[in-house]
Amino acid sequence: MKDQTNVTLSLAESLLRRFRVFAASRNQSMSSLMTLAIRDLIKEDAQSQKAKRRFLERIRNAPDRGTKGKIRWTRDELHER
Repeated sequence: MKDQTNVTLSLAESLLRRFRVFAASRNQSMSSLMTLAIRDLIKEDAQSQKAKRRFLERIRNAPDRGTKGKIRWTRDELHER
């Protein structure tokens, strides 16, 4: 069995009741559901950070597109009214 540590979690009573019912309806413990939820949050955050790094890398390595890094127009020119 894996090493586990007990933690104290404070929840509003109404949320705790709903969580107990939710866990019971899925025949799972509240601990197992919390473990899954925390793992998913951490995985989602890691994926988001990875996507952000990829995006920034693409910006840094974007092709020139003929501007040589200079903006030769003004906002007003782009949005003539």
